[in-house]
Amino acid sequence: MTDTTPASGALMLDAEALFQTLSQQIERIRTPELKLAGITSGGAWMVERLQQQWGLDAVGTISTAMHRDDFAKRGLAVTAQTQLPFEVEGAHILLLDDVLYTGRTIRAALNEIFDYGRPASVRLAVLVDRGGRQLPVDADIAAARLLLPPTQSLALLRASDGSFSFRLKPSKS
Repeated sequence: MTDTTPASGALMLDAEALFQTLSQQIERIRTPELKLAGITSGGAWMVERLQQQWGLDAVGTISTAMHRDDFAKRGLAVTAQTQLPFEVEGAHILLLDDVLYTGRTIRAALNEIFDYGRPASVRLAVLVDRGGRQLPVDADIAAARLLLPPTQSLALLRASDGSFSFRLKPSKS
């Protein structure tokens, strides 16, 4: 796990280094039976990179738009549609997301997965677990764990060359 809190108090997160750490952690548990699915958008970006890196045939994308419990506050976001090019029933799925915060996105993703069938297991891997859980959700794999105040938002960005970076900004109330 990567320590990401420098002594000066500034937040220094190298998204590319964290992605490499996460990829190594996932590689240790990867089996031919393990199916990868990423939550739009950050998790889906990471799954696409792993697919290219490892030459995987079928990886999934999960949209949480229809299962959000904050729909009235957020509205309908324009996101990719769920695509699961593998049989969900009985599958062992590794769900990827960029930042784990309240747990609400993961709850929505699980609901979406179960709309497609009943998997044997679902595990969670994230780049950053930032604390602040509102639901009993925990990452099986996290490249970094840190605490951010609720007044800050951390988002994964993808450049045109596919490289990752983070943006830290004040969160919306």
